[in-house]
Parts: sequence; structure tokens; C-alpha cells
Amino acid sequence: MSSAHFIRLTLFIFLVSGTVLSAQAPSGQEQPEFVKQGQSLLREGRLEEALALYRKTLQETPDSQAANNAAGIALDLMGKGSEARKYFAKAIEVAKTPENKVMAQRAIAMSYAFEGNCNKTVEYEQMVFDYYVSVKNFFQQGEIADEAARVCIDSDDLNNRYPAEDLETAYHWYQTGHEAGMKEPDIKPDRRDLWEFRWEHAQARIAARRGNKLEAEKHVSAAKAILDKGTNPQQTQFFPYLVGYVSFHGKDYKTALEELQKANQNDPFIQCLIAQTYEKLGDKGKAQEFYRKAANATAHNPPAAYARPFARKKLS
Repeated sequence: MSSAHFIRLTLFIFLVSGTVLSAQAPSGQEQPEFVKQGQSLLREGRLEEALALYRKTLQETPDSQAANNAAGIALDLMGKGSEARKYFAKAIEVAKTPENKVMAQRAIAMSYAFEGNCNKTVEYEQMVFDYYVSVKNFFQQGEIADEAARVCIDSDDLNNRYPAEDLETAYHWYQTGHEAGMKEPDIKPDRRDLWEFRWEHAQARIAARRGNKLEAEKHVSAAKAILDKGTNPQQTQFFPYLVGYVSFHGKDYKTALEELQKANQNDPFIQCLIAQTYEKLGDKGKAQEFYRKAANATAHNPPAAYARPFARKKLS
């Protein structure tokens, strides 16, 4: 598998909700039938059936990385992270290329994200980051650093902990991602603006979590100014999410709801944030409606890793 094709298939862009990423077929090959069937079962919420399918495949081909990764994903969605990580560890063991090994390491990082474990997520994301350092892929260094930070910034909500330590970790990794991305040789203006926008976006959210409203608003304005340059129109969809996030943590719930309703309604993290906003506004019925949507997330990425367990805890 070429590095470029691997990236296209398995790495999702910061802030974008993705699909199951760890059971993709190598370049030039059809997806195995069990992968297609399993993904369909996962989307339908039939997790036990998907897991049974993957385990049956592993009885016949125990060294199948795709089947091991897929089984791990199903178990994470079932809230069985410890068991899931046994399959991901096997996927690392049988990986035939550095790229495949990195895929499984990222899967373990996300497994810990489903438990709100910032430190263990970072431990495995560091391995992936180091790989991209070794191949001098600055863009992917930035992507992975931002992914680790994305897990840490909200991980305390899953565990009802004081967020200071994880916020510091999130800040460090967002800063690392920004610096790495900007080192890309002959970086083009639109790519430079992309990293600047992401960095302002991150700083605004961290300031909001720290209760620093003025600092957060300063970074929101800076992010808007970068968007207004028009170099990254695809990032415009993430601005209402930013304003809604900052407004929510600034306790301006009316504005938060108005802005979040303009954001990606299929993103389970957004669904969770809307649900929390409705809770604050006293509308329990609408809150439950959005928690139910978020609870059905079946991706294996930071938005789903936060939203699925958080929403299910709320609904229970």
C-alpha cells in the first residue's frame, strides 16, 4: 500500500466525523466480503452479529489484520475496550508493513479515547506521530497531533474529572500539530491558512474550557478573519461549531443552540453538544432526542469516541 493511498483511506481530517477506518482494503484490492457485511451490521447497530462474523473469520484466518481491527472496533462500540485492545494488539503483531502497524496503533489510541483516557490515547498517538516524523510527512504529523488533542480536550466530561491536566495536554498537542504542519516544505498559502485556522479554533475552545471568555472570543475573531480570506472554504462548516462550543461553555445557551443548529447535524459530537444545550435550557425531551442520535454513532474516531459513551451514560 502506498503511503498516499493509505492516508486517503484511513486518516480523517481534524474535526471531520469519519467512518470505520481500520478495516479498509489495501490499495488496488476489493474489500473482503466480511468487511462489507460487518460494516453494514455495525451501521444497523447489530454489534453482536458483526462481532460474531469477525470472530468466525478469525477462526479461519487468525492473522487477518482487517478482521482483528474490525473485531476490536465492534468491541469498543460495545464498551469492551480491554477486550478490544487484545485484537488491536494482534493486528500490530501481524502487520506486514509500517503503514499497517500505524493503522492498528491508531485504533488502540481510539480505543482508549472511548474510555476518555487522554494519557493512553496520547501514548499510542505518539507512536503514530513518530512514524510520520521518520518519513518526514509534516502534514500527517499535524493531523495526528490534532487528533490526540481532540481526544484530550473533552475527555474529562466522560470521567467527571477536573479538566486542567488534560487541557494542558490538549494545548500541547494542538500546538505541536500547528508547528509540524507549518514545517511542510514549500507550504502553499491555503495550507498555511488551514493550519492557522485550526490553531485559532483550538485555542478558542481551550480558552472557553478554562472559563476565559475574552480570550476565547479573541481567537474566534481570529479564526473568522482567516476564513474570510476564502482560501479554505471547506472549513467554513466548522465555524458554527466553534461559536456554539464557546457560547455553551460561556453559558450563553441560546446563542449556543442557534449556532450548533447550523453545524454538521450528523456529527455525533455536535449532537451531544446540542443535547447538553437543550438540558441547560430545560428541554429534557429534545435533549433525549439528540442523545439517542449520538448514542448510535458507529465510527471509530474522536467524535464518536466521545459521543457514544457519553450519550449512553446520559440515557441510562
